[in-house]
Order: sequence, then C-alpha cells, then structure tokens
Amino acid sequence: MDSDAPATNALERRLDLSVDLAELDKDVDQRLKRLGKNMKMAGFRPGKVPAGIVRQQHGEQARHEALSDALGRLFSEAITAQQLRVAGGPRIESRNTGSTTHIEFSAVFEVYPEIALNDLTGVTIERPVLEVGPTEIDGTIEILRKQRVRYEPVDRAAATADRVTIDFLGKKAGEPFPGGQGKDYRFVLGEGKMLSDFENAVIGTSAGESKSFEMTFPAEYFAKDLAGQSVTFDITVKEVGAPVLPEADADFAKGLGVEDGDIVKMRAEIEANLKREVKRRLQAKVTGQVMDSLLQVNPIDVPSALVDREVERLMQVARQDMEQRGMKVKDLPMQPEWFADQARRRVSLGLIIAEVVRVHGLEAKPQQVRAMVVDAAQSYEHPEEVVRWYYAQPERLAEFEGAAVEANVVDWVLTQVQGVEKPVAFGELMGQNP
Repeated sequence: MDSDAPATNALERRLDLSVDLAELDKDVDQRLKRLGKNMKMAGFRPGKVPAGIVRQQHGEQARHEALSDALGRLFSEAITAQQLRVAGGPRIESRNTGSTTHIEFSAVFEVYPEIALNDLTGVTIERPVLEVGPTEIDGTIEILRKQRVRYEPVDRAAATADRVTIDFLGKKAGEPFPGGQGKDYRFVLGEGKMLSDFENAVIGTSAGESKSFEMTFPAEYFAKDLAGQSVTFDITVKEVGAPVLPEADADFAKGLGVEDGDIVKMRAEIEANLKREVKRRLQAKVTGQVMDSLLQVNPIDVPSALVDREVERLMQVARQDMEQRGMKVKDLPMQPEWFADQARRRVSLGLIIAEVVRVHGLEAKPQQVRAMVVDAAQSYEHPEEVVRWYYAQPERLAEFEGAAVEANVVDWVLTQVQGVEKPVAFGELMGQNP
C-alpha cells in the first residue's frame, strides 16, 4: 500500500490498495457456504440446494460484499498505519497493473488540515456597550404599544401612518395585468408594503373617493415584465383608519401577562427581559468579531467533503424554514452554490474552534451549562419546570454545551487581543428603523 503526493487539492490523498485474489476467492466461498446452509428453494430440502445453484444466484453479490469488506479493511489499516485523519469517505478507483494474483485499486480521499494557531496580539475588537435605563424601557413600551395598535375609521384625507382599505385595478397599455388588482385591500401608509409612488397617490384621498393615476415600476422590480414599465391604476378608497395606541395602563399590563395590572411590576419585567436581550445582542456583536478574527488570522484549507455535507445541512434547514412559512418547497429551485460560502465559513470556524478548545482546554463545564439553561428558562412562566425538562434527556443540552464552548473561546480570544469599548445606540442594537 503506497501513499502518493496530494492530488487535486492540498488535502487530497491517494492510497494504493492491493486485494489478494486467492484470499478474496476463499472469502467468497465461505460466504456462499453460509448462504447455502440457510437457502430455501422449491424441490430441495432447506440447506441442501446444490453449491452450483447457490453460486449462480448469489455469487456476484457475495463477491461484491467480500471485495467491499476487503477494501474497507485494507483502507482502515493503511490510514491507521499512516496516522491519517480522514474527512469523508474515500472514492475507490480501479487500477490496471496486469497482475494475475491481485486486484489493484486506489482510494482517493481528503484529510483534515493540520492547524497551527497563529498569534492574535495585533487584532483589535470593538466591545459595544449599552446600559439599560428608563429611556430604553420607555422606548420598548412604545414599541409594544405600536404592536397593539388599532385603527378607527375617520372622515378625513388619508395621511402617513393611517390604514387604508382600497379596491384597485392596474392596467398596462389599457389591459389589466396579473397581480395588478385587489378588493378590500388593506395596508398602512408609510410602512413600505406598497411602492412609494402608489402610496403617494393614495395619501390625501378620503373614504368614498375614486381616482386614476399613472406610475412607473422601478427598473429593478422583481416582476421582469413590469420592471421599468408605465401603468395606470384606478383606485377606490373604501375606508381610512387612524391609528389608536393603547394607553400604558393596568389593562395594557395585563395584556403583557402581568395578572394584577401593576405598572411597576410591568416595567420591572420589561427591564429584566430587555437587559437579557441587550446582553445577548452585545455578546453576538463581539462574538461575530471574534469569529472573523479567528478566520483572518488562521487561514486554512477545508475538506470539500465537509463543505458539501454542510451545504446539504443548510439546504435542509432552509427547506424546513420555508415549509414552516407555508411555502411549497418543490416549487422553489434551490442551488447548492447559494450556501457554499456560508458552509465553507462554518466548516473553517468549526475546525479552528475545535483546535483552540483542544490546545487551551476550553471545554464546557457542567456548572457553566446549567447557568445558561437557568438563564434561558427565566423567560418562561415556570422556569424550574423548563430546567427539569432540559435535564430529563442529556441530548437536549447539546445547544447549551455548544454555546458554552463558544463563550469560552470568545473569552479566551478577548484576553489575547486589544479591546476597545464603543457605546452603541439602543435603536441600532435592536435593529429598529430610525
């Protein structure tokens, strides 16, 4: 068994495997004998089918299985002897050497990269900071109020933030076009659900009013047959509704789950949840920078077999997400290349992080995992029951164990780099529109 130089890429290896024909034939004979002992066939007693018939019916399968087992054994022995860490299964290729005593093959496969962790001293990471106070709590209450907005019909012209109900009919060159009509269609002006030119034409109209207007679809509009095209819309406004926000009173507090309607208790719960969410988002920003730094400082080759496997996993996750949203996955083409960059990043990070954990002893500690479970359970009505549920089956802790390892790696990296604190605005951190 010989090992040649890397072939297609830096991680690819080739091993030559030689199967002894005499040993192979002996194995095939033994397999056929075992089959013959249990074989049943009309006209023969069980186990008494002639060997020639057994070989005729099962010889090819027995030889295939014997050869497969022989190659597997030889491959395993070879990679063990050479201390190779194989990534993905081998591709077996036949070789014609003219031998009359052996069948020759080559096993082509990839190995895991050798990772030598590099110094992080020159790296600078920004650590965003934000203290949750009354202003942030008030802002969150305002968002919660807006989420519970209701609309009351008004007898005035529609303005931004109003909800309008309309009938509309779009025509291109005088003919209705697909998707260009609707009945009792509701949308809120200013939310961007409709094109801005369409919304601007509706602003200033009142219930019972009809009008026609021309507009041009943007050149980058998703419907190619309408992109850059001029059309005419006929609309009839059926209702204009003004937004009415609920007061932040006892009823509002009850609606948020505070049974006695205590406003002080409501603010305390909002503050606790907000601090937890702010902490999570701040940590996510730091973690993202840490991961980017590890990738930049430790460039590595990654086995394509692992990338392909991760692409398949990401595609499956995407399909499940689409199905949960009510979309028909079979009607949506999905290309592996869409996920290739993300898969390569995830595989690279996984290999680098594993080496960091191994070298610096950053495995998850039981008390660390439990603290994470307890913290996550606080957002539920009965936290202690949630904790018991997770610990009822150890496999349920996998997500927290992974998070604990990640946290350990982040903490270690932060001791190696230059850290600079940077205040961050509440709205920016929470991803709110200005």
